[in-house]
Amino acid sequence: MSGQVELPICRLPHGMDLALPAYGSAGSAGLDLLAAIDAGADVELAPGQRHLVPCGISIALPPGYEAQVRPRSGLALKHGLSILNSPGTIDSDYRGEIGVILLNQGQEPFVLKRGMRIAQMVIAPVIQASLAEVQSLPESARGAGGFGSTGVGG
Repeated sequence: MSGQVELPICRLPHGMDLALPAYGSAGSAGLDLLAAIDAGADVELAPGQRHLVPCGISIALPPGYEAQVRPRSGLALKHGLSILNSPGTIDSDYRGEIGVILLNQGQEPFVLKRGMRIAQMVIAPVIQASLAEVQSLPESARGAGGFGSTGVGG
């Protein structure tokens, strides 16, 4: 399934000089999000430290869509940088600034600079459930088995 949806986007005053989020290639699923930290005020993340990084943009997702904020694989592999609540969800009715909670899980400090690509944002359709309360659930092969109940993968 391939398609496009129009995404209204506003640059906030502290993000005016930064590029808009963009896909890295024709087949990319996520738009790169940039750090809109103050110029010349780099942020050093010590190992184990987290920081809310502003992206300098806000968006208006259409109803029935969400934006998922995910880590960038290169930052994760090379520096141990991840997103604390990954994937972060941006709801269609949110109009505030997009921010990314970065976490340094590496062993060395990591320096965030203005304009650095820090995360990716995937636009995805959402289905809302209509709850139907029942007295019992239909049986399944798995039943109520929880974590590890289907065996160890190889």
